[in-house]
Amino acid sequence: MAASSRDGLDLVVMTMAKTIVDNADYFAQLDSIVGDGDFGYSLRSGWEVVLADYDSWDKPTPGAALKKIGLTLAAKVGGVSGPMWGTAFLRAGATAGDKEELSPDDVIEMLRAAIAGIMARGGASLGDKTLLDALAPATDSLEASFKDPATHEDLGVAAIQSAADVAVKAAEDTKGMLAMRGRAAYTGDRSRDSVDAGATAIGVILQAVAAAWREQYGKQQES
Repeated sequence: MAASSRDGLDLVVMTMAKTIVDNADYFAQLDSIVGDGDFGYSLRSGWEVVLADYDSWDKPTPGAALKKIGLTLAAKVGGVSGPMWGTAFLRAGATAGDKEELSPDDVIEMLRAAIAGIMARGGASLGDKTLLDALAPATDSLEASFKDPATHEDLGVAAIQSAADVAVKAAEDTKGMLAMRGRAAYTGDRSRDSVDAGATAIGVILQAVAAAWREQYGKQQES
């Protein structure tokens, strides 16, 4: 990739933070249908800190940056979201290790580690109507695109957009699923009537990341 791993990570992190903060009301509204309605606000409380402090952190490697994000989210995000999102970033950072540059294979390994961390921390599985039901298929899509020779020269633009589209579709497909985790699980069959807030958030975030990535690196590809 023409972009350094540091620059790419900074773009992704800042885009995630801004998107989560800007959509806090929307995510909370979705969560309030069958949950306690605090999902968006809980996430915002942690990502506002990331947004404000990220540039001042000592983060010599991508892995160090991810671990710092994980610790921040675990400390600042309330409810079950703090441990889940914190664990995801800590696992991803540990997988990145001390590498200064990350390959596509590294990125997939980091995402798989994040998914495994969420599963271990919350006891959730695919099909339980959680954010995993969008994150896992998006990761599968990203891995498939990275292996496709046709996408090797576009700096990841097409791969990330495809993953974002998969995440949105997967989030929409959580409507009709029975919630097995979190507050929504206590509502029984009523949980089938709405999409999962966490899965929807993953779709929204990845669409924003895809747009930012295209804006930054799509132009490099054309030049």
